[in-house]
Amino acid sequence: MGKIKNVIFDFGRVIVTFDELAMTREYIPDEDDALLAHGVIFDRKYWDLLDLGTIADEKVEEGIRARLPERLHEGAITTFRRWIHHIPLIAGMEDAVAFAKARARGLYLLSNISPYFSAHYKENPDVARVLSHFDGLVFSGDLHLVKPDRRIFEYLLSTYGIRAEETLFIDDSEKNIAGAMAVGLQTYLFDGDAQRLIAYLDAVL
Repeated sequence: MGKIKNVIFDFGRVIVTFDELAMTREYIPDEDDALLAHGVIFDRKYWDLLDLGTIADEKVEEGIRARLPERLHEGAITTFRRWIHHIPLIAGMEDAVAFAKARARGLYLLSNISPYFSAHYKENPDVARVLSHFDGLVFSGDLHLVKPDRRIFEYLLSTYGIRAEETLFIDDSEKNIAGAMAVGLQTYLFDGDAQRLIAYLDAVL
């Protein structure tokens, strides 16, 4: 393995938790209702398009209302509009980001996430603080490209003038890891253990 000079982090389930049911319970406390609603609010038929930036939030809200009983509309729409306020940091990951920032030449974020997030993430103070460490942020919805499409990796490499073989990509998805490897990035499959990741970074940076 060559010398690592740059580090790219994924966001969801790497830096923050993304617990759809817990988010829904914040606004729909009844357990049966929450179970029903969260499957609709976070249906991948919507979120894959949100990540790609090809569906408007208003169209998603229309779909949510159409598929849920009226009594759940307010809680469900509030959940959809406020999810970015309910993505707590994974224990130890702020330290991992800071460690990478101190050691690497460049620190970048590459996330499959909606344009709404890229426009509003600073409303979450913890997220805003952690993302302020990064030298560059790449959000899929703004580009209409999602991992593991090689073009989104190539976009990041080209935009920031970095070499794939000198760059470590950290993600929790085996599919995304495979996509990164296909463009020559070095990779780390995150398993939720921040201390293990820090130890790895210590060895390669």
